[in-house]
Amino acid sequence: MLRKTLLVLAIATALSACGKGEKDPAKDGKDAKPVQLLVAPEDLLTIQSNALASGPVVTGSVQPERKADLRAEVSAVVLQVLKENGDLVQRGDILVKLDETAIRDSLSSADQTARAAAQALDQAERQLERMKTLRASGMTSAQAMDDAEVRRNNAVSEVSAAKSRAALARQQLARTVVRAPFDGVVSERKVSAGDTASIGKELLKVIDPTSMRFEGRVSADRISAVKVGQPVSFRINGYAGEEFRGVVKRVDPAANEVTRQVEVLVAFAPGSAVPKVSGLYGEGRIEAETKAALMLPEGALVKAGDKSYAWRLKDMTLGKVDLAIGPRDTRTGNYEVKQGLAAGDIVMRNPSSSFKEGQKVQMAPAKVAAAAPAVQGK
Repeated sequence: MLRKTLLVLAIATALSACGKGEKDPAKDGKDAKPVQLLVAPEDLLTIQSNALASGPVVTGSVQPERKADLRAEVSAVVLQVLKENGDLVQRGDILVKLDETAIRDSLSSADQTARAAAQALDQAERQLERMKTLRASGMTSAQAMDDAEVRRNNAVSEVSAAKSRAALARQQLARTVVRAPFDGVVSERKVSAGDTASIGKELLKVIDPTSMRFEGRVSADRISAVKVGQPVSFRINGYAGEEFRGVVKRVDPAANEVTRQVEVLVAFAPGSAVPKVSGLYGEGRIEAETKAALMLPEGALVKAGDKSYAWRLKDMTLGKVDLAIGPRDTRTGNYEVKQGLAAGDIVMRNPSSSFKEGQKVQMAPAKVAAAAPAVQGK
């Protein structure tokens, strides 16, 4: 009987507690306040004045300074291609072999002709010497003497021509073997074994990946601000999030007649990363001017249509601040704040859509990780 009485009392108490916990919905909507926000120091960002570089935009691509477009210098069939795209090569390495059969036959024939011409010259010189002796003793005519001298001169010419033909054949024979002109990488293979290589046909390309540079173009109406020695910051497709630094080394004296752009040569700065792939597109800015400006990371900005704002923390209360945004710094990715914030203002680093105007903020206490020592003997 006592157990039943206690059970009834427990149920009645629970029901009473539930009744007290219920609230009037209408009253809740009237007295509702923004929930207090608990933040950590890493959630906040202090606005500071930083150096903002400005100048002409430069676009272009990464190209090697040392590159060779190897072409056939003789007409022959390709026998063998010893290197593929991406293979490392050293100066003097054999890259392509062409058929040398016809050229070697020409060289053999030229050598034989040169030997015969040399023998004919030797005979003509001996004949001339005999004619000189006979002429001195009056035993031959002056005409015979002149004829012998003409034959000797012709023999000299034949020897010279034969040697020239032999030298040309040897040169063509050497050109049937294509070698690497410098240490580098094969960037593009154009032929395969069995192809017919006429004179001037592309065989392959070799580049030196250590000689990369940025070949950019600047609009002609901004070229007056570009000077040799100015720093350049740019980004390259394929290297997301990585910034490259360079220095202007050359400004072309003439603009392109079609695009009206001026080519600017940028060398990678010492210590800067250098891409190993040529032909990649890049875009950056020549730092012609530097000024002090308030900068804000893109993540701290909230954009609504054409307007931008940030959440500022003042007196431990959140407030929405409309901003006038300037250009984006290509080096850091931050935006210039022209109006709305001042140096020293504190803003939320990563705004949330749940933030409310006038919402109170409380700083989270520092985390103290203290593990209780284990009691020995238990």
